[in-house]
Amino acid sequence: MTDTTRDASQPILFQQERQREIVSLTLEAGRAEVAELAERFGVTTETIRRDLSELQKQKVLRRVHGGAVPWESTSFEPLLSVRNRHNDDEKRRIAMAALDELPESGTAIIDSGSTLTRFARAIRGTQTLRIVTNSLTVASTLVAHDSIDVIVIGGRIRKNTLAMVDADAIAALDRLSVDTLFISSDGATPDIGLTTPYREEAAIKQAMIRCARRVVALVDHTKFGDDHLVRFAKWSDIDVLITTSELSPLIASEVEATGTTVRLV
Repeated sequence: MTDTTRDASQPILFQQERQREIVSLTLEAGRAEVAELAERFGVTTETIRRDLSELQKQKVLRRVHGGAVPWESTSFEPLLSVRNRHNDDEKRRIAMAALDELPESGTAIIDSGSTLTRFARAIRGTQTLRIVTNSLTVASTLVAHDSIDVIVIGGRIRKNTLAMVDADAIAALDRLSVDTLFISSDGATPDIGLTTPYREEAAIKQAMIRCARRVVALVDHTKFGDDHLVRFAKWSDIDVLITTSELSPLIASEVEATGTTVRLV
C-alpha cells in the first residue's frame, strides 16, 4: 500500500465508509496491514481489527497475521519467509526473554513459526539439551550446536511453513514426554484461548501440549483480538505467556486471572 498517511484536514470516516475504503485498498494492493490502516484513517489498531473481523464475517476479506487479504486470495497464509519480516523487533524481544525458560539440561519441543524460528536462532548452545521440533528451519538452526541433540519428527511438509503437521507427526509426538514446550499461535483472546485457522496445525499443537510437562507460549501483542476457526489450547493449558509490553494491561490481567504467568517484554 502506498500513501497511507491520512491528511489531517480530511474528516474521520464513519464505520461503513471506512470499511468500504478498507476493502477497496485491500483488493487493490492484495493485502492490507492493520498499523497502516489505523494511521491512514486516524483510528486505533483495535478499531481496525474490529473492522476486519466484521468484513471477514461478510466474507469480503480474510484476516491474516497483521492485516487482511481479499476473501478469494490464494495468499491467505503468508510464506514463512514473509512472516519472518513482520514485527521483527517484537519477535526479537520475545525470543530473548524465552531463553530464561529454557532448561540447562533435559528435553524440549520447539513448535514451528516465525517467532519460534527467531527463538531457535537466539539459543547459544551452552545447554545440554535434546530438542524435538516439527520445523525444518528450527532444526537446521539448532543442528549447528554440538551440545544440542536435535530430533525432527516425520510427516508431510507444509510448503508455506516448512513444518510437519500430519498424522505421522502426531503419532511420533504421542510417544514422547518432554520437560518444556515452546509454542506459538495465530490468534489469542482472554476468553477463548489460543487459536489457528488450520485444523492440521491445531492437531499437532494439541499433541505437543499433551506430551509436555510445562508449556511456554510465545505470542506477540498483535495476535491478541484475533479469534480463528480452531482453538488448540485454553489458558489453563499454558504455564507461561511471553508477549510484548504493548499488550493491553486489561488483557494481560484477564489472562493472568486464569492462572497463566504473563511476562511482558
